[in-house]
Amino acid sequence: MFGIGMPELIVILVIALIVLGPQKLPDLARSLGRGLAEFRRATEDFKQNIEEEARAQEEKERLAKEAAEQAARPAIAEQEPAAAADQTAQKAGEKRDA
Repeated sequence: MFGIGMPELIVILVIALIVLGPQKLPDLARSLGRGLAEFRRATEDFKQNIEEEARAQEEKERLAKEAAEQAARPAIAEQEPAAAADQTAQKAGEKRDA
């Protein structure tokens, strides 16, 4: 954790024990634990919010793409009957020529 090995951790604890005294060391450890827990919760909340925003943006883009495809479909459908009529006219012309 943070690149601190066991020897470094022991030195830090000994210095803290000398500076703070044995009475305040448990309170300090408790406060430090609470602070780390709060930091982890805040980090998870931030991560969750970012993921929700990304999902919402992807959904919005997907819906916009589907709407654009549906808007293009009627234009294609209008072109298809005209193309079918042209093909029918061509077939009729071929039958007359034969």
